[in-house]
Amino acid sequence: MPEILGHNFIAGQRSALGPQRLHSLDATSGEALPYSFAQATEGEVDRAARAGADAFSAFRQLPPARRAEFLEAIAAELDELDDNFVAIVCRETALPAARIQGERGRTSGQMRLFAQVLRRGDYLGARIDLALPERQPLPRVDIRQMRIGVGPVAVFGASNFPLAFSTAGGDTAAALAAGCPVVFKAHSGHMATADLVASAILRAADRTGMPKGVFNMVFGGGVGEWLVKHPAIQAVGFTGSLKGGDALCRMAAERPQPIPVFAEMSSINPVIVLPGALAKRGEAIARELAGSVCLGAGQFCTNPGMVIGLQSPGFSQLLGELGRHLDQQAGQTLLNAGGLRSYVGGLEHLQAHAGIQHLAGQPQQGDQARAQLFKADARLLAEADPLLQEEVFGPATVAVEVADEVQLRAALLGLRGQLTATLIGEPDDFEAFAWLVPLLEEKVGRILVNGYPTGVEVCDAMVHGGPYPATSDARGTSVGTLAIDRFLRPVCYQNYPQALLPEALRDGNPLGVRRLVNGQWSDRAI
Repeated sequence: MPEILGHNFIAGQRSALGPQRLHSLDATSGEALPYSFAQATEGEVDRAARAGADAFSAFRQLPPARRAEFLEAIAAELDELDDNFVAIVCRETALPAARIQGERGRTSGQMRLFAQVLRRGDYLGARIDLALPERQPLPRVDIRQMRIGVGPVAVFGASNFPLAFSTAGGDTAAALAAGCPVVFKAHSGHMATADLVASAILRAADRTGMPKGVFNMVFGGGVGEWLVKHPAIQAVGFTGSLKGGDALCRMAAERPQPIPVFAEMSSINPVIVLPGALAKRGEAIARELAGSVCLGAGQFCTNPGMVIGLQSPGFSQLLGELGRHLDQQAGQTLLNAGGLRSYVGGLEHLQAHAGIQHLAGQPQQGDQARAQLFKADARLLAEADPLLQEEVFGPATVAVEVADEVQLRAALLGLRGQLTATLIGEPDDFEAFAWLVPLLEEKVGRILVNGYPTGVEVCDAMVHGGPYPATSDARGTSVGTLAIDRFLRPVCYQNYPQALLPEALRDGNPLGVRRLVNGQWSDRAI
């Protein structure tokens, strides 16, 4: 395993100009690990952003197959990281080795999936309207369109997925696939992990002949603002808190040249249990819900933070069963001390609210998170009570019992934007409650039926996004191949000679991509 140097990554070189050193911590004990990291100076952040800008033109103009080779090389380097690497990630995050090994497979698989996207070429969105010189009353000239990368992208990783949503995670993979160099802000919760992954990316870049500056990484607090405000940065990818995402959005909007921020932030992911399912399999639902709430210590942005049902003895029984399952859960170590403080603070706010009752859960004490169940007055949701809309990042969920369908509709209308909503029901339920689907379509990015939202498949059809505050821009996704769209923009070529056109738009279609030609899809030459 390569040495953990702890220096910033700038244009293929390492840099440590500032005097301040940061330390990685053992997530379980809080003790400092034997690794130190150089706080980036403003000058180093400037150099990193400029390195990305210098690499952009050459990188975006590489044939898609070359960029695909780069992504596949990154995947191979990640797969080759040994057990010592896994052990370091476990120490920094308190996550089990099996989880880290699975997440590494997800991360390398994500890179390979975007390599497939590059080879098939549909991300280019190629469109051709051939000239119509005889058209009356005016002729039409030849007009063609395709998409190119927007430019260097600043990426902020998440604490809860040290691989799949971090240094080589989905935002990095999508940006690189789009032809956009990346400047990554290393997460303070797993800096040693970030150092090792960044080194793997640079090895892949060297192996495949990528331009220097295609990937850069800086350590330290305060560097995020310098990055977002830097004129070379053309877009931002962020996974984290609502407060952090909102701050980045404001910074980006206040620039002389505003840029988009694609921030995935806050979601409570309601699970709606319908009467037929409750009557048929209430006990199983309670058990499955408890497992989903506690999976990964509840540290998923898709954690089911709210359970909604119609008032009935069956729903009361479900809550009793759910509470018993949560009471039996052992305490779990969270990713870091800050996460535990945030979780405890969220629980205290819920307990202090007059309209919210604590139903189950062992007393929260010590340095481990205990699973908790609360129940809120349905009127709070209908009135959009802000506390009920706040994500509590950890193994906790809030039950809401509605009197009837009228109150259910009012409660759901009071919800803010979400990543997911889940319907648990039987065929008769879905017929009787068919009105739920169009309502939820306007509130969430992904609607599940008879499943639980904590798994997010990486595939072409996935949407991991939703209206604010789930994300800052509901038109995209941070998981799945559609994530590349966030870092692309269209360019039109009018009356161009064949020799000057990009290959994807030439009559001969040398790339063999699918194109919209005069309103008809075709992968043939013209």
